[in-house]
Amino acid sequence: MNADDVVKFLREHPAFLSEHSDLLAVLTVPQSRSGKVISLTERQVQVLRAKVRELEQKLADLIRFGEQNDEISEKVHRLALLLLDAADTEAARRALIASMRDDFAVPHVALRVWAGDDEEEVDKSVRRYAASLGRPYCGAPVNADVLGWFGEMSPHVRSVALMPLRRGGHVVGLLALGSEENERFYNDMGTLYLERIGALASRALVPEVE
Repeated sequence: MNADDVVKFLREHPAFLSEHSDLLAVLTVPQSRSGKVISLTERQVQVLRAKVRELEQKLADLIRFGEQNDEISEKVHRLALLLLDAADTEAARRALIASMRDDFAVPHVALRVWAGDDEEEVDKSVRRYAASLGRPYCGAPVNADVLGWFGEMSPHVRSVALMPLRRGGHVVGLLALGSEENERFYNDMGTLYLERIGALASRALVPEVE
């Protein structure tokens, strides 16, 4: 019988050690770091403690992420109220930009709308790029024209979040957020709240498009 046979036997008979508990007191295993020999029971306790620490860390992470999500939800809620209270689209635009800068702490915000009462001149290539975005884009700047919307700060922007504004099935604008930090907006980050912000901005800034 070799080691594989022993492993196979124990897997097939998980109650074996419980039925022969006296073996636990005499079976020993070496600790990998110190080389000290400890009983199998002590080793099991160590493994369980390690698993408990791992679970505690996961729980702490879940609580932290939950608190962060609650904070973001509250900010989105405040933005929604500001947009509802806006007297017109220009007031809504100011409220949106102020919220991004002050409440969400985004240093650079740019907004272009090419439909509705406040239609702006935007290059067709940018419109096509915005229309190609199935969801908000997060990561390094990839569109030079959009990057230029940040003006003199454009050379310092290292990461962006771009939210296409949709009405009636059409992309009618683009909200761009920029940061000097490489990882403020990154490729794999969640976009749920960005999508909600984009939806709120679309409703506040552009009437329904036929």
